[in-house]
Amino acid sequence: MGNKMNSMAIAVALVVGLGGGYLLFSGGEPVPSGSDEGQAVAERKPLFYRNAMNPSVTSPVPAKDSMGMDYVPVYADDGADSNEPAGTVKIDGTTVQNIGVRTARATEGPLSHVVRAVGRVDFDETQLARIYPKIDGWVETLAIDKTGAQVKKGDVLLSIYSPQMVASQEEYLLALKNRKTLAESPLEDIRRGAESLVKSARLRLELLDMPEHQIEALERRGEIFRVTHIHSPFNGVVIKMGVQAGQYVTPRTQLYHIANLNKVWVYAEVFEFELPWIKEGDSAQITVEGVPGREFHGHISYIYPYLDRKTRTAKVRLEFDNSDGALLPEMFANVTLKSVRSAPAVLVPAQAIVRSGARKQVFVVREPGKFEPREVVVGITSEGQTQILEGVAADEEVVVSAQFLIDSESSLREATAKMIDGTAGDTTQEGVDGSAGAMKKSQAMDEISLPSQPKGNQP
Repeated sequence: MGNKMNSMAIAVALVVGLGGGYLLFSGGEPVPSGSDEGQAVAERKPLFYRNAMNPSVTSPVPAKDSMGMDYVPVYADDGADSNEPAGTVKIDGTTVQNIGVRTARATEGPLSHVVRAVGRVDFDETQLARIYPKIDGWVETLAIDKTGAQVKKGDVLLSIYSPQMVASQEEYLLALKNRKTLAESPLEDIRRGAESLVKSARLRLELLDMPEHQIEALERRGEIFRVTHIHSPFNGVVIKMGVQAGQYVTPRTQLYHIANLNKVWVYAEVFEFELPWIKEGDSAQITVEGVPGREFHGHISYIYPYLDRKTRTAKVRLEFDNSDGALLPEMFANVTLKSVRSAPAVLVPAQAIVRSGARKQVFVVREPGKFEPREVVVGITSEGQTQILEGVAADEEVVVSAQFLIDSESSLREATAKMIDGTAGDTTQEGVDGSAGAMKKSQAMDEISLPSQPKGNQP
C-alpha cells in the first residue's frame, strides 16, 4: 500500500513540474504551430556555432569546448545593420545602467600643464671672474684678504711690485719726453715717429693691465709707481682666494675668484615625458625653505640638449633676479613651470581611451544604447585630459566607464560580422568528438595528479 502511494505522489509531482516549466518558458500561453511566430521560430536556423570564449573557433554543428561549455549559435540577423560601422554595439537601457556606463562630451580648448621639479640655485656663469696678473712680481699689500668679502666694481684688491711694470713705465716716460723735445721739429716724419712711440709705450702699459688712473697720474707726475693695483671688474663676492701677502705671483697664479650675485641661475631636472611641455622663455616660479612665504619669478633661459643617463631627466636652466641677495647658491628650490598650449585642440577624458597594443580607440555614442568603436590618434595627456588629433570631433559624446565590457562585445560583433560575410567557410571545428576527447584527456590528467592513498586508510 505504501509503495503505491509513493508512486502516485511521484507521478503527480512530475506532471506539475512539466506543466509549470511549459508555462514558464512559453510565457503562459501556448504557441500555435501554424502561427507566424511559430513559423519564424521554426525557420530561424543558425548559420554556425562559435566558441563562447574565442569567436574565431566555429563549428557547423552544436558542440562543446574543452571546458564543457556549449557553442553559441550565430544567426544571420545577429550582426549589426549594414549601415552601421563594424563593431557597433547595441545595448538596452537597463543593461547600460547595470554595467555603469558613463559618458562625457569631447570639448575644444587650450591644454595646460604644470611641471614640478626640484632645483638647485647656482652662480650665473656669465657673472664669474677669475683674476690673474699679467706680470711677474710680489704681492705688496692685500686690500681684500678674506673669502666672502663684498667688493664693488673698481675696488682695489691688491698691489703688486713688478720690475717688468717699472721698466714699462720708464719707457713711457721716455717716450713722452722725446715727443715733447721733437714737437717743434720741422720734419713731419720725425714728429709722427715720436707720437707713434708714445702710443706704443702707453698701449704696452694697458696690455699689462695698469689701471687707467695710474697711467694718467704717471703722465702728470712724471714719476713711476713702485706697485701696480689690481681692481675688481664688477660688484660681487669673493668666493675663493689664491694669494697671500708677500707671495711671488706669475700670470699662472689665480688671485681671486669673484661672483656677481645680482642674478642667479637655478638648475632643474625635468623628466623626459614632460619635455614637450616646456620651451625657452616660459615663465618659472620657485620657492626655497630659506625664504619662507615668498615666491620668486623668473624664466627658462636654456634647455640642455641631452639627458642624464641614470635619472632620464634633462637639465633646464632658469634665470632669476637676485638684487636683494635673498637667493644663495646651493639652495634647494621647489620649481613650478606652467605651460599652456594656446592652439585649440579636441580634448576627451583620459579614461575614455582604450589602449590595445599599438591601437587606441574610443567608443562614440551614436544614439542612446548604440556605441561605435572609433580608432583615434592621440596627442598629449595632461590634467586628466587627452588631446585627440584624429578620430573624434568636438561635442561628440564618448564613453568614459565600462568601455572594456563594451569593447569585448564589440570585438565579438565584429568577428561575427566578418564570418557572416563569408569567412565562416574556413571554420575551425573542434566537434563533439574533439571536445569529448579534450574532456577525457583533462579527466585523465586529473586522475594522474591525484595522490595515492594507503589502502589501509580507505573506508
